[in-house]
Amino acid sequence: MIKRTFFTICVVCAIASLSSCRSAKEVATVSDINGEWSIVEINGSEVVLSEGQEYPFIGFESTTGKVYGNSGCNRIMGSFDTNAKPGSLDMGALASTRMMCPNMTLENNVLNALKNVKGYKKMGENIALTNSSNRPVVILTHKIVVSKTASLEGEWKIVEVNGEAVPSDLEKKPFLNFDVNKKRVHGNAGCNMINGVFMTKEDNQTAISFPPMAATMMACPDMTLEKKILKALTEVKTFDLNNKSVGLYSENGTLVLKLAK
Repeated sequence: MIKRTFFTICVVCAIASLSSCRSAKEVATVSDINGEWSIVEINGSEVVLSEGQEYPFIGFESTTGKVYGNSGCNRIMGSFDTNAKPGSLDMGALASTRMMCPNMTLENNVLNALKNVKGYKKMGENIALTNSSNRPVVILTHKIVVSKTASLEGEWKIVEVNGEAVPSDLEKKPFLNFDVNKKRVHGNAGCNMINGVFMTKEDNQTAISFPPMAATMMACPDMTLEKKILKALTEVKTFDLNNKSVGLYSENGTLVLKLAK
């Protein structure tokens, strides 16, 4: 009887131990959500894309706590607590740009679902963002990363600075010319020629920044536009490609420069 009881206890302990190990393996940590993820399901419904449309996506930087992405039309940005309990995630304080697109249904579904996110967990190779009841509201799958910086190659006109259109009758047209392989940029800021480099991040395909540029020293009758362009370049942290235009954004998501082919 004693032997049988001892055997039963051993079996129960072994099962409990295996269950504990399995649970530990299934618990997601902040490193598991690091990187960029396509949003493929919302509240149990598969995301259906229009022709030529890309999946909305979200990116997490586990070292900085930065959140970024695109909700189907607008860019989203925010932060999360990297020191929170594993599996815990609050997405209620995301900010976004405010462009109007022909179809805002997907965008609204994404934003409304993200407001309810309180946690995350593994689902095979995917990640589920869950609500307060631990029910999946958004399913993420690893985003197929295609280098966007390659699309910056060549010359772009600077057509807008801080929301103001650049006059079309300028004698010297401001522009930027990107050499993607060398990560160098040169151009004209409205009066003087400028030269410098640009910096990107491997784990964030939309990140870009411009250390202070070297410039020639000519004096022009009006240096206002040039000063605005040079200041805007120092504020750039991310970029967004849209057809034949590029938006350069500050850290808080403000469009500071718009470029066009």
